[in-house]
Amino acid sequence: MSHNTFGHLFRVTTWGESHGPALGCVVDGCPPGLALTEADVQHWLDRRRPGTSRFVTQRREPDAVKILSGVFEDERTGGPVTTGTPIQMMIENVDQRSKDYGTIRDLYRPGHADYSYDAKYGVRDYRGGGRSSARETAARVAAGAVARKVLGEGVVIRAALVQIGTIAVDRARWDWAETDKNAFWCPDAETAARWEEALDAARKAGSSLGAIVEVVAEGVPAGWGAPIYGKLDADLAGAFMSINAVKGVEIGAGFAAAALTGVENADEMRASNDAGPAFSSNHAGGVLGGISTGQPIVARFAVKPTSSILTPRQTVTRAGENAEISTEGRHDPCVGIRAAPVGEAMIACVLADQKLRHRGQTGR
Repeated sequence: MSHNTFGHLFRVTTWGESHGPALGCVVDGCPPGLALTEADVQHWLDRRRPGTSRFVTQRREPDAVKILSGVFEDERTGGPVTTGTPIQMMIENVDQRSKDYGTIRDLYRPGHADYSYDAKYGVRDYRGGGRSSARETAARVAAGAVARKVLGEGVVIRAALVQIGTIAVDRARWDWAETDKNAFWCPDAETAARWEEALDAARKAGSSLGAIVEVVAEGVPAGWGAPIYGKLDADLAGAFMSINAVKGVEIGAGFAAAALTGVENADEMRASNDAGPAFSSNHAGGVLGGISTGQPIVARFAVKPTSSILTPRQTVTRAGENAEISTEGRHDPCVGIRAAPVGEAMIACVLADQKLRHRGQTGR
């Protein structure tokens, strides 16, 4: 299987399967001299870790990371720093229940990649989907922790769920502090309570719900990205679309911009005492012509409902016979909940790559 690597100068390769002994990543291109410990990475992995509430899969994985290469004890600081060589990180799987998937080894799960993987490779890992499992995203979060080190503290990246099912947040009540106070990364406490009811109802009905995640990166200077084929927003769209179960991405106003007039959509500018102009709005989401404007970068991605559900669905077997399937095991009633930390990691990796590419071309 190819295409397990993304990025240009900051390159990330992920490896491992959902029910294998371990998974992890190799980060190549990280500059030397950056302080990096396992605790730095673990902080972000704990935000994505399964089993943290009744609204996510109850698979019990500590997601304890081990840094195997690419760091060395710095005598000047007394702590490990990056050496500029490839950083390999490993996360062991300790709570696999492969037996849960024995009954579907010859059945294709609707909405999953079972059939498409089998059609391409002639073999598939039916134990949780192998590489197509959202378990793979733990490695991306580890890589994102390294990317944040490259970006520095001046770039602040945050994600929030803005919709589950048909219920959206009220932006008049938006409070970033609330995202750490509930199980949904929700910036609106009242909406979070409504989501609890909706997810409990969906689970009791043997179904699931989709979600929309919004990711915001503040502190990105103007100038990152490149015209035509190196566009920052194109890289972001590709990164978000590579996340499991994501079916749509928008930057800034996104699809809503089609309903605006040119007068409404224009992000007007006025002179400012800051390094760049002052913008009256941010419909562009912080990117114009594929290059950052200095405004917050705002993107959203839509996550489909979890495909593994208890309600019986029609399918076919590997032999081409009609069958019925209901998926047992431990599954997220809304996989979009744990996608928020993954979205943060992906935008961090893209921005770290664009920062290094910008420095390589301009020297700044």
